Amino acid sequence: MISIVKFLLRMFGFGLLAIAIVVGIADASRSIAESQIMFKPLGQLWFEMSPETLNLSQAVIQRYVHPTVWDPMLQTVLTWPAWGVFAGVGVLFLLIGARREKRRFRYA
Repeated sequence: MISIVKFLLRMFGFGLLAIAIVVGIADASRSIAESQIMFKPLGQLWFEMSPETLNLSQAVIQRYVHPTVWDPMLQTVLTWPAWGVFAGVGVLFLLIGARREKRRFRYA
């Protein structure tokens, strides 16, 4: 059972890394076109993809979790570059779902 969960964590981690690569390439191409470094924040990307879910998650977190979690914490994360957030969370899932090395005991 644990191996299935670890497998799913690894697949989710690889998916997030793939999203990070796509968003990073889009940021790089936009930076080349504008001749200056431009990163799309996670909040802007989320708003462009689905503004309803962004507003809903804000309301749910502020009402049922705690308003402090949304305002200083998640708003800060939403200003970070999207590729960096996806890459960081993807690597975290890969580390959590990593296979453990089997140890072989050798007797002298």
